[in-house]
Amino acid sequence: MSFFANHMLVALPALQDANFARAVALICQHDEDGAMGVVINRPSEYTFGELLEQMHIVLRDERLRDHRVLAGGPVHPERGFVLHDGPGGWDSSLEITEGLHVTTSRDVLEAMAAGDGPEHATLALGCAGWGKGQLERELTEHSWLTVPADPQLVFETPLDARWQAAAGRIGVDMMHVASHSGRA
Repeated sequence: MSFFANHMLVALPALQDANFARAVALICQHDEDGAMGVVINRPSEYTFGELLEQMHIVLRDERLRDHRVLAGGPVHPERGFVLHDGPGGWDSSLEITEGLHVTTSRDVLEAMAAGDGPEHATLALGCAGWGKGQLERELTEHSWLTVPADPQLVFETPLDARWQAAAGRIGVDMMHVASHSGRA
């Protein structure tokens, strides 16, 4: 069985679920029990500064105040997931691929607020989850493309360009992919 941790899912145009239409989801964990990922191309209504204020964390690094927090998915929308580069030395950091980690720990947010955090990081509220066999079924239904995880896409590509850019990593131009799935 193939597992897709260390990959991104790129929603194909035929995917009808409003939570995932044109989404790019970074798969953080995938095993026989299911999968968990973070959508990396949807802005939330919050900025980093607003979220830190709600958490009573003093923001000293003003460059981060207006950074948009991502809407990471419909599961646990009250929970923050920090995607970051560098060593995974933060509490409960999980390595996704070399140079790309995820953590739900407050310590990385405090370090970022103080200007001592990872060089590249982004915060998402919520995640995406797939039960046992669900992701595999969706892949056979042609709902998603799978592409290797790419820290550059996560941290440097503008949000509105990530869907097309992720598909482009494997040579697919989403503007030329049909928006329906047919049966012969």
